[in-house]
Amino acid sequence: MDLGVVMDGRWVRTRLSGSVLAACAVARLAAQSAPYTPPKTSWGDPDLQGIWPSTRMVGVPFERPKQFGNRLYLTDEEFRQRQKEADKQTTLDHESFSVDNVKPEIVALGDVGGVTSPPPSWLERGQPSRQSSLIVDPPDGQLPPMTPEGLRRVGLTKNTYLQYTGFNAASEMGPYDRCISRGLLGSMFPVVYNNGNQFIQTPGSVVLRNEMIHETRVIPLDNRPPLSPQIRSYMGSSRGHFEGNTLVVRTTNFNGGTGAQANGNLLIMSDAAEIVERFTRTGANTMQYEVTVTDPKTWTKPWTASFPLDRDPNYKIFEYACHEGNHAMSNILSASRADDKRP
Repeated sequence: MDLGVVMDGRWVRTRLSGSVLAACAVARLAAQSAPYTPPKTSWGDPDLQGIWPSTRMVGVPFERPKQFGNRLYLTDEEFRQRQKEADKQTTLDHESFSVDNVKPEIVALGDVGGVTSPPPSWLERGQPSRQSSLIVDPPDGQLPPMTPEGLRRVGLTKNTYLQYTGFNAASEMGPYDRCISRGLLGSMFPVVYNNGNQFIQTPGSVVLRNEMIHETRVIPLDNRPPLSPQIRSYMGSSRGHFEGNTLVVRTTNFNGGTGAQANGNLLIMSDAAEIVERFTRTGANTMQYEVTVTDPKTWTKPWTASFPLDRDPNYKIFEYACHEGNHAMSNILSASRADDKRP
């Protein structure tokens, strides 16, 4: 079975027999074949510092389209088709745009669906990638089946990704709608814009700042005890350590208020979720990100996503004035009350 790995920034085809390997295993195979030794900080930890946007991966689906089966990477022909689609997207992005007269092909791409939609040129598109999905395990790139409790929670979810009216209070909307948090996964997965991730290191800790909503995690690397389970938050409590050149971060103590998709608004996880991340530099300006989610109240088994990050010294993290510009809460609630009065 033909698969591929990224070695020294190049995609290389390899032939593996047996079951399909998850991307994390492929990345580790590549590391073993062509190991990269990152520079060290002055106190001896692998140096991860800098800004590592995930913009390149914006166009890669979260779950794998079923026509790709268990293949993590596209064939040459499939990749050429993805390049053609990207070229078409670029052409559409540069055309004149009016929200009152949107071309059907733009609507079909899912970019524009309402009067508040941004012009397509405002969105970040990434680069055509051979990777078929962000999820790499299960091998088919699909989320595992949900538990009955997880299905019930999804059925009760209300936010602006699902509806524009019918809200009785701001608390009924999603955490992203309210500019509170995108949660850990929502802050790391590539989305339509503001995909900057900044690493800052000090002796004994790693600071990870996400551009959108400016979530900042201070991750201790010492052996301090975990927080009490009574202390919970949207981003949870993180503890880290280095395994060789890989930063491993385990996060627990979630409050069950954020999800795995749509900037944390969808696929809401439970307070039992445990998330383990692995950050491994694979080159001077490349880093492999891998995250495994274990949430027995939501999914029947763990799942893993993995994708590369590129360090960009020219990337600028700008202010994300979410609360300051968030007039949507009052507008949505007043519109809901107006809809209540309709016959």
